[in-house]
Formats: sequence, structure tokens, C-alpha cells
Amino acid sequence: MKTANWKRVPFNKAVWVNPPTALVRGETYPFVDMQALNPSSREVGPSEYRTFTGGGSRFFTGDTLMARITPCLENGKIAQFRGPTPEAVAHGSTEFIVIRGRDGMTDNNFAYYLTRSEIVRSFAIAQMTGTSGRQRVPTEALSHLQVALPPLDDQRMISRILGSLDDKIELNRRMNETLEGIAQALFKNWIADVIESKLPEGWRKGKLEELVSINKEIVTPSNFPKETFDYYSIPAFDEGRLPKPEMGDQIQSNKFVVPLNAVLLSKLNPRIPRVWLPSVYAKRRSICSTEFLVALPKPHISREYLFGLFTSRAFFEVFATLVTGTSGSHQRVKPDYLVAMDVIIPPQNLMDRFTKMTHPLYEKIVQNLEESRILAAIRDTLLPKLISDELRIPNAKRIIGEHP
Repeated sequence: MKTANWKRVPFNKAVWVNPPTALVRGETYPFVDMQALNPSSREVGPSEYRTFTGGGSRFFTGDTLMARITPCLENGKIAQFRGPTPEAVAHGSTEFIVIRGRDGMTDNNFAYYLTRSEIVRSFAIAQMTGTSGRQRVPTEALSHLQVALPPLDDQRMISRILGSLDDKIELNRRMNETLEGIAQALFKNWIADVIESKLPEGWRKGKLEELVSINKEIVTPSNFPKETFDYYSIPAFDEGRLPKPEMGDQIQSNKFVVPLNAVLLSKLNPRIPRVWLPSVYAKRRSICSTEFLVALPKPHISREYLFGLFTSRAFFEVFATLVTGTSGSHQRVKPDYLVAMDVIIPPQNLMDRFTKMTHPLYEKIVQNLEESRILAAIRDTLLPKLISDELRIPNAKRIIGEHP
């Protein structure tokens, strides 16, 4: 039961939907396109700067951008704009619905979490109209949604609680970008920059099958309907490299088993690099989409070296040319083509040195991903309960305090 000072109002009365903002024709402003929204990140910055010519844009400043087109909304493309300054006015695609808190009624950060809640998202998805695959949410449909609105002080506290979790997840993401950058720079300087025509002593040409094998062990999750799997999928990678815990009866078709020492390499549309260093624990089985190649390092090769190789630019320039299939959106690389790739193999002591230098970096990356997975699970559990007043703020603070 909600407290007496909560009230129910139409969504478009709780927030401004597509509020007008005066931009000056001929002036240049930050611009955001749909591709800039990352489902794993609360914030989005400018994609570029564009001259405003009038019409055909949404306008915002520190507001929430919600995709209104499938599959973007279904993938959770909702973010708050963060410009170069808090007052920066920007414009973007009309495929966004812009959400802004109302002065004296709705905190702008609370408006973001309200929009992100299942209550709003599921309602919006149900209102989509248009042809399959390109359906859109009519802006006026949101006026038919009733939402619960707490007092402003409670809104701000809810936003702080959920925001503290998102801030830590974002910090981990940025830290991992830095750590991966350091490891990639080491691989480039020590190994990838060696010129093939002038190999140093102890270096040689070889095939990737000397370094890696492909695991093809299959499991059918639906045969274990009550078992929870850590599921590594293409959408999960794109949404923040966090596997989704899912029950076996919710997972369709066969999946590959992910062993402890694996590196996952997407064979689908390799022009988009997707290389995953999974965090595999004994608590539950890990599986992945068959769109991944499950690469296992040979006994004398480390997972760190394999990940460094797969994330190098030199590797992907070749790997992306091995595709089969005519459709630009469904091209794949066959496992046999991967292991037959030509590679330059450095001396064993250099590979061992690279492993020793980068092991702490990759270990920290995996730790950060695991921490972010736990934080995201807490946030996703708290969000609907706080938005509906099912969980009171003091209890939410206690839950967060138990998971620093």
C-alpha cells in the first residue's frame, strides 16, 4: 500500500514529453544520434556538433532520451544527456522521445528512472504501431499511462540511491576501458608492430591452430528448466559485457558450454569487434550463444595472450575478411577459417612476459565486470520496488550498504 502523500497522475502530466526548446537557425549545437545510446550506460554525450537548420529534431538539455523505435527501445536504449556544460542545449533524432521533470513536481533524475522502469517501458512497447521491425511509440500514447509519483524529497532520495549504483558501474566501465587500452598498447608495441618481412630472431610464421582450439561442446538449457545459467549473448555483450542469469526454460535452442579458460570471439558480423573475457565461476554453468566462437588457448598459451591477439587491430583487419554469407547484417566466420589464419608467433619467453605483465590488468577487468553485474542486479531489483513504494528508502539504503 502506498503512503498517503504519493499520487497517481498521467505520465505526460508527471513529466514534460518532448518539451520545446528555442534553437537558433544557423547556430551549431551538440547533436545525439541513436547509435550513441548504450544500454549499459546511464549517460549519453554528443555524437557530434551540427548546425541547426530547423525542424526534424528533438530538443533537450540534461533530459532523458528514450528510443521510440524497435528494436532500440526493446534493447533498453534510454539515457540522460550530459553536454559539455549542465546548461548545454542539444538536438537529436526524432526517433527519441524526450522526457523532462516538471519544476516543483518531478525531479529530472527521478524522471529518468521512472522512464527506465518496466512500468513505462512495457507500456510504451505495447503501444508501438507500424510495420514489423520498424514500429514506433506514438508520443501521445504515453498520456494514457498512469504512474505513481512520490513527494519531491523522496524522488531525489530514490534517484540518489539508484544513481550511486549506476555511478559505480560507470566507473568500472571507464576503468576497464583504461586497463584494456594499456594491455592493447603493450601487445601492439611488443608483438603486433613487428614487420612480417623482417622477423627478429626466434620469431616465426604459423597458423592460429598452433595457439588455439575451438570448443564445440553443446548444452540444451531447456532440458534443465529450473537451473540458472550465466548466459553470454550478443545483446548482453553490447549492453555492457555482463552475462544474464537466466533459467533453462527461458533459453531457446542449443548453446555452447563456456569453460573456465575460454575467450569468446563473435563470428557474427566481425566488422563489429566483440571479444569477451568471461568470468566463469563454479556456482553455476556458463553458456553462450552459438554466434560466438569459444576459443581455448593451447597448453603453452595463456588466455591473456589470446585476448590480446583477438583485440589487436592487426588481427581484426584479417578476421573481418573471412566472412561467408551475402547479407551485410548476417555475415559469419567459420571456425575452420579462424584456426587457419596466418599469424606471427613470437618467442615463448616474450609471450610469457606479456602474460605476466597483463595478468593483473585482465584480472581486475574481470573483477570489475563481476562487481558491475552484482550492482546492476541490485539496481534492477530496487528500481521497480522503489518506484512503486513496495520498498521503503531506509531498507534500500541498508541493502546497498550490505554490498559495497
